Amino acid sequence: MVNKISLFSLCLFLASMYCVSQNTFVPDDNFEQALIDLGYDSGPLDDFVLTANINTVTDLDIASKNIFDLTGIQDFNELSILDCSDNNLSTLVVSSNLSLTELYCKNNFLTSLNVGALTALKILWCDFNQLPSINITNNSNLISLTCGNNLITNIDTSKNSNLNVLVCENNQIPNIDVTQNKNLNSLLVRGNLLTNIDVSQNTNLAFFDCGINQLSVLDVSLNSNLRVLLCFNNQLSSLDVTQNTLLSDLSCEFNQITQLDMSRNTSLVNLDCSNNNLCWLNIKNGTNENATIMDFEFNPNLNCVIVDDASRRNPNWKPISFSNYVNDPSDCNNFVPVDSLDDFIGTSYTLPLLINGNYFSQSNGNGTPFQTGDIIDNSQTIYIYNETICDSNQTSFNVTITNEDYFIPRYFTPNNDGNHDYWKVIDINNSINNISIYNRYGKLLKFLLPNSQGWDGVYNGRFLPDGSYWYEIVLNNKDVLRGYFALKR
Repeated sequence: MVNKISLFSLCLFLASMYCVSQNTFVPDDNFEQALIDLGYDSGPLDDFVLTANINTVTDLDIASKNIFDLTGIQDFNELSILDCSDNNLSTLVVSSNLSLTELYCKNNFLTSLNVGALTALKILWCDFNQLPSINITNNSNLISLTCGNNLITNIDTSKNSNLNVLVCENNQIPNIDVTQNKNLNSLLVRGNLLTNIDVSQNTNLAFFDCGINQLSVLDVSLNSNLRVLLCFNNQLSSLDVTQNTLLSDLSCEFNQITQLDMSRNTSLVNLDCSNNNLCWLNIKNGTNENATIMDFEFNPNLNCVIVDDASRRNPNWKPISFSNYVNDPSDCNNFVPVDSLDDFIGTSYTLPLLINGNYFSQSNGNGTPFQTGDIIDNSQTIYIYNETICDSNQTSFNVTITNEDYFIPRYFTPNNDGNHDYWKVIDINNSINNISIYNRYGKLLKFLLPNSQGWDGVYNGRFLPDGSYWYEIVLNNKDVLRGYFALKR
């Protein structure tokens, strides 16, 4: 009888152990309720889920369920995809879930995360936690990592040669090496402590966000596939995007860039280069009419922008009040104000006060400087040169010192360059009555009254050739002066 009772007790014990072993402990009621809602448990809430119901599950989405504890996840042996984002998890142990290929645990309170055993992992999104580090050196199959908005100070991606997407924005990373990640398509490192980043090996890079760092140099010349570049809020003084012909979006505001050439960026749609030190902006790329955003506001030294059509008005561009558009870079210096003085002929000349510019004996601010009030007593060309931070402009005038009553030029060059375009006799004492111009055969070509504009080398609408031409000047006292001068084109 005793043996029968003992045998019965043993059977009950074994049966009990068998039943217990087929249940998984799930202490978090919200986790268990989520499993009930998914049909993996039948309720009521009792902190246990039948193991057989979960150990073959491959995809588990329990995001936004107010879960604090994920104990029990270890028995999801076949789990390939786990999304536990937007919960209240402070710990997450997935070392037993060796089949995981995708893990989404963003927006929790995780202070550590060990994924070293998950060698099949391809996607890891753990943004918006409190992670001080993330070790992915064993995850050689990883193609997408987003770990932004954590407390990460260092990240090693040298073993992740398949990485296609890397997002580690808003951390505390001073250095990052992505030279081994040659398959990178998207790289977001915004809001870190970077002073330098080498993307020369990332030739497939299409989206690059390195804004809000401490970069003083950025070389994207080898990133020919780049479509979007966001490098705002750095310390860049120059930026060359002439090789990025596919670029559609550039955001480089709040830097110290002095010039920007977008003339080869024919796909450009959005440009924000506001709050820089731009002197020169060229957006003449043939597609200005396609631009959605064009903002170059708050560049105090920028007074000229080269565009497709300077006459076209763009009400959506900023600043709205900007009007100094040109079609050619050579026209930009026209916006630097500089005084202009007429040629002078006489016995001496006193330099008048200038508002814009300074006097020099040679062009471009070279030679001997002159001062207001200086007396010029020898014939010469004097230049008025004005220079701003960004550009310069100059004019010139001729001073001819003579004691004669009139000045007859020996030549003129009618080529519309602004210098000597007219043959003009200067009547200093109003002693001339009229002037006649002849060719070498004695044919009258032009009759001029005193103080007229002069002759431009045209007869009957035709430009006359180089050569010598004759003049006859009749004075008020009836005297006649004859001579010749040269036309040089």
